[in-house]
Amino acid sequence: MLLASPLAWWALSNWLGTFAYSTGLSWWIFAVSGVAATSIAMLTVSFQAIKAAWLNPVTSLRAE
Repeated sequence: MLLASPLAWWALSNWLGTFAYSTGLSWWIFAVSGVAATSIAMLTVSFQAIKAAWLNPVTSLRAE
């Protein structure tokens, strides 16, 4: 996030500057996208960890 945000801001500001009706970029766009990506990743990993913790290891070993 710390590396990608400045690079994305630079690339997007250069790209958006080429249009006739250009718009600016705000810092909160990058903050919201970073928080959203981190939240989705944490929810996914947490769900998989909880699901694995509730499984019976005997049935898992027997199936393999």
